[in-house]
Amino acid sequence: MLTSRALVTRVLRIKSIGCLYNCAVIRLKMSEESGSTLTKPQKRVEEENGESVDNGHIRKKLKCNMEPNADDRKHPKRKVVLLLAYSGKGYYGMQRNAGSSQFKTIEDELVTALIKSGCIPDNHGDDMKKMSFQRCARTDKGVSAAGQVVSLKLWMIEGLMEKINSNLPPQIRVLGLKRVTGGFNSKNNCDARTYSYMLPTVAFAPKDYDTHNSAAFRLDPGTLQIVNRLFASYKGTHNFHNFTSQKAARDPSARRYITEMSCGEPFVRGGTEFAEITVRGQSFMMHQIRKMIGLVIAVVKGYSGEEVLKRTWGEEKVDVPKAPGLGLVLEKVHFDRYNKRFGGDGLHECLEWTVEEQAILAFKEAHIYPSIVETECQEGSMVSWMATLPIHDFEATATGTQVKDKGQDDDDEEGNGSDSAL
Repeated sequence: MLTSRALVTRVLRIKSIGCLYNCAVIRLKMSEESGSTLTKPQKRVEEENGESVDNGHIRKKLKCNMEPNADDRKHPKRKVVLLLAYSGKGYYGMQRNAGSSQFKTIEDELVTALIKSGCIPDNHGDDMKKMSFQRCARTDKGVSAAGQVVSLKLWMIEGLMEKINSNLPPQIRVLGLKRVTGGFNSKNNCDARTYSYMLPTVAFAPKDYDTHNSAAFRLDPGTLQIVNRLFASYKGTHNFHNFTSQKAARDPSARRYITEMSCGEPFVRGGTEFAEITVRGQSFMMHQIRKMIGLVIAVVKGYSGEEVLKRTWGEEKVDVPKAPGLGLVLEKVHFDRYNKRFGGDGLHECLEWTVEEQAILAFKEAHIYPSIVETECQEGSMVSWMATLPIHDFEATATGTQVKDKGQDDDDEEGNGSDSAL
């Protein structure tokens, strides 16, 4: 049995609870009459979509409902890479120039096609960061590509590649598409890049050769051996500050690693003999490839001795000629480390394009090679450039250092096209 004191304590407690209940009822009636709601204490609340938000914060699901084309949200958004091939003739390079519609680029055409295809929202065209867009290389004005790779997030709509290509001009094509990891960046994950440079073999003719009959020139095997010996000297790691206009002699980033450089056997197209130079390296600076080729041409033609190549790797400033941009093609980009880590995880594919090789070759034969041959035969850009070689003084040096342009991106420009493009 309860003692009298315990009994009194329980009665008081019951009265206290009843008082609190009555107060709560009164407050609820007052709020209903005024049409207001009671303010709940600050706490984490579980929303219907599983997202927890603080009281007073905008709910994530409301933000999602504000996105354009809400019907397309039924399609999953994924990080992918696109394999691009394009002829650069008539375009001001790869990279988009926001707000400059008069200088049309490859990316202008691509973004327009992505929007028309319904795989990105309209507002992503104005701000490409919204789709995490990144390119492997910024090819310059007039330069082509057979194996450019871009990474971005897309809605995985049905018939994606076909819809994109249907909204692209014939000289630009998406030849492949693959899923990649969420953090993949086509520029930062790229281990190396391979370029080719197609030129008329008259470029290696003696300097006293009559260029009015350039189509009749044929490269002899002995000269081809000399050309390849000179190109082989570029292999390895060297200081290429003299092969760009943006690097000081002691800038560590001027040191670049070249794994391959050679010239293939000549072939005849349109009555003119051509040859194709192949170069592979980790990355290239602006105009580096064109200057590497230009210097070898100057040596083979007899404007300078072979010792000039080693001198360019020193700290002295050397006048290095820059070969024309016509003929430079981004052939392939390499993702060896990514492939080793993720290519066999069962979720992602290796970023190799063996299945697409025939489509790549067919595109080059239809769009890239004819454009290079026709332009060279009609305009004679190589012959015109060779006429400027005598004005270069390969023996003189300058003590001044080159100043890097802070507004310019150092890497993977791959140095092409016109001087004004970048």
